[in-house]
Amino acid sequence: MVEVREVRTRKERKIFAGFNERMYRNVPQAIPDMISDERDNFNPKKNPAFAFCEVKCWLAFRDGEPVGRIAGIVNRAANEKWKTKRIRFSRVDFIDDREVSEALFQAVEEWGRSLGLQEIHGPIGFCDMDQEGMLIEGFEEEGMLITIHNAPYYREHLEALHYQKDVDWLEFRIQVPEQGPETLRRLNERALKRYHLRLLEVRSRREIKPYIVKAFDLLNRTYNGLYGTVPLTPDLIRKYYRQFMLLINPAYVKLLVDEEDCPVGLGFAVPSLNRAAKKSKGRLFPWGWYRILRAPFQNAEILDLYLIGVAPEYQNKGLTAVLLYAMAEEARKRGIRFAETGPELESNRQVQGLWKFFETRQHRRRRCFVKSLEI
Repeated sequence: MVEVREVRTRKERKIFAGFNERMYRNVPQAIPDMISDERDNFNPKKNPAFAFCEVKCWLAFRDGEPVGRIAGIVNRAANEKWKTKRIRFSRVDFIDDREVSEALFQAVEEWGRSLGLQEIHGPIGFCDMDQEGMLIEGFEEEGMLITIHNAPYYREHLEALHYQKDVDWLEFRIQVPEQGPETLRRLNERALKRYHLRLLEVRSRREIKPYIVKAFDLLNRTYNGLYGTVPLTPDLIRKYYRQFMLLINPAYVKLLVDEEDCPVGLGFAVPSLNRAAKKSKGRLFPWGWYRILRAPFQNAEILDLYLIGVAPEYQNKGLTAVLLYAMAEEARKRGIRFAETGPELESNRQVQGLWKFFETRQHRRRRCFVKSLEI
């Protein structure tokens, strides 16, 4: 028999935060979450998103052993922005047992119905900077620290529970060329000159700091129309600044600034943290913090592309290519062979059009599912 308990105790919170790492510890393609970050994400005192989110978490047990987990998030800001009445599910993991998955989703669905909500969708987190999208293709490929790993059977379980596709995200592996495409270089020079912009290439974290608030404001405007997004509040900006600042290698931060030195484009990439995260088993202590802090400055084969975006008024003018080309040049000079994108909405033709300049392979696909709560 399956018992589902709402997470309330310190011990249960610990099990919940580390469940994915334990479940996939022996799966080579799985990259563990940083468990301390996960604990903070679900701590109202540490995550400013609780100002506009209500959250409940559950664990499933069989014979006293944890066999699944799930979180429910009611994002009031998203519902107001998108004129929806939805509850999100997040951090869902379970063994290959229909009784377990059904019991977990029933817990979230019943909570959603009790609040008068009409739909449930996910996996999706607190905001666009959080994990989103269930892996449905590319299980043989190694993931990224910022993405979700799950077994192939998850999709079958959701479809059996009457969940359907809402949106898909695609991910790409790009071969870093031995020499940057000359056509792209010339187009970049013309675009910068035409729009009176310059490419700012910082040399230290200190040089980045004055641009942080404006850069996050840029991301708010750039990603405003993307699926499920909510504006990052000043407190959330401070949270993600603290979380990402120590991972930054300035060589892979590229800014486009206008004549008033205001950011209108941002590219941010990190040499792969996968090896450091796996060796540390998602834990910062005793030596995980040291491995994670060193990783962005060590030689790596893969560069993870975390963010790339241009202000709405400058989109479709070839400026995203300027940022991509600059990061590719840094990667080439430092001996990196491949770059991997984070999830991109399959409808985002503007970004996907950039890959025509490179040897590219679409190698993973993720899905956000949706279900009516009125059936």
